[in-house]
Amino acid sequence: MNAVSAKYFDGKSSRLHQVRLTVLDGIAHIDEIAGFDSEPGISRSCAITQLRVSERTRHAPRKITFPDGAFLEINDQDAFNTLLKTTGYQDSLVVRLQQSWRGALLALLSTVAILIVLYFYGLPVASRYIAYALPVSFERKMGDGMLAYLDKHAFEKSALSDERQHALQERFQAMRPPLDHSPDYQLVFRKSKIGPNAFALPSGDIIVTDEIIKLMNDDNAVMGILAHELGHLHRRHLTQRIIQSSAIAAVVTLVFGDVSAVIANIPTLLLDLKYSRDAETEADDYALAMLDQNGISPDHLAIAFEKLDKLAPGVSSYLSSHPDSKDRAKRMRTFRPSLSED
Repeated sequence: MNAVSAKYFDGKSSRLHQVRLTVLDGIAHIDEIAGFDSEPGISRSCAITQLRVSERTRHAPRKITFPDGAFLEINDQDAFNTLLKTTGYQDSLVVRLQQSWRGALLALLSTVAILIVLYFYGLPVASRYIAYALPVSFERKMGDGMLAYLDKHAFEKSALSDERQHALQERFQAMRPPLDHSPDYQLVFRKSKIGPNAFALPSGDIIVTDEIIKLMNDDNAVMGILAHELGHLHRRHLTQRIIQSSAIAAVVTLVFGDVSAVIANIPTLLLDLKYSRDAETEADDYALAMLDQNGISPDHLAIAFEKLDKLAPGVSSYLSSHPDSKDRAKRMRTFRPSLSED
């Protein structure tokens, strides 16, 4: 019969008892080592099925807990493992994997694979579902204050005359969208500090700068760019990007704790680059279908991107994180509209 030395604590005081642990016929027995002190020795028995054994680790002592909260601490791992084998005890699969470098490597690779799948496929699907499930009023509320912030840091009052602005607004409002339930929007004209640009905010504001109108020198091309931004609104792309970015930031904070803003924003930036390209293709398709439905050649939008592509690097932020302009222009010239609400 194997005996293992252990430290016994009754769970009620900090007093230590040096004991021997033995197991016979499914019953664990502990007896205090004679001569340890002058008081009556500890002696108790308990069915092994009622005991809870801590997980095996490389250096920490094993712990056996009794139903009443008393426990044993065992430092002699080898002797204890031998005793456990005689009882038929076996570590759980998780513990065995933790003790195996092959198991740990397999778990790590599996975790990485799952995260990659969720990152590139699960998160976009989830963010798209959530974006479409949100009421429009919530989306508009989310965009409140964005234009005011941009006016303070990036924009000035448009230099276009009221007549010119009104003419562009009337023409775009007269165009039929390619899908039903076109979202409400407002065209906002601004002079930009960051070059030719156009983009849509969740508030429904479509910002178009004087610089991009001047660069296009073609109202049909301007209509194509505005239709492109309307496509972003219709597909709720910016809302999806906000949801994705928020989810990534939350996961990074949960996993790594209080990390710097730079580190926390790295995965958000990578995600934004990936999914904004997908969103741009969707918005291109929307714009091309809208031009086709209103009798405007897709060549106007293709030429618009070719003009943007000829700008010196860094001049236009409109192209940041977008697909290659030459590829887009080529695709636009061979586009055949086929849109759905999904």
